[in-house]
This record gives sequence, structure tokens and C-alpha cells, in this order.
Amino acid sequence: MAVPSRIVAIDGAVATVEAFGQTRQCSLMLLGEEAAVGDYVILGAGGTFAAEKVPEEAALAALDYLAEVLESGRA
Repeated sequence: MAVPSRIVAIDGAVATVEAFGQTRQCSLMLLGEEAAVGDYVILGAGGTFAAEKVPEEAALAALDYLAEVLESGRA
């Protein structure tokens, strides 16, 4: 399952993204649209590039659901 990650910084074509307190860097070069700090993206396989932007509402709903699953131990 892909985890939405929030862009917290951008340096050229590289973004720093955060999800569940973990940060990583990914390339924005393959993203088909402009990205900005605060946007949510889904990372591609391997987590080295942003594959698509997702609406904030959908990203937050997915993150809430994933947090519930992790807390319940059903993962």
C-alpha cells in the first residue's frame, strides 16, 4: 500500500517528504505537475521518486486509516 507523504522542503527537483515522522528525499522529475511545500505525493516503487500528487483530503484520510491499522496491530 502506498503511503501519502507531505512535501516539507524542495531544492530544485528534489523534495524532502515526511510520513509518520520519517523523512526521506525523492525526485520530482517524473511528477507530471508542479509540486509545492505542503502538497502530498505518493512515491513510486523504491521511494526514490514522486509518482503522483494526491488531494490533501484523500491523503489525510489514508494516513488516519493507516495509523488506526498500525495502532490496532492488524497490519
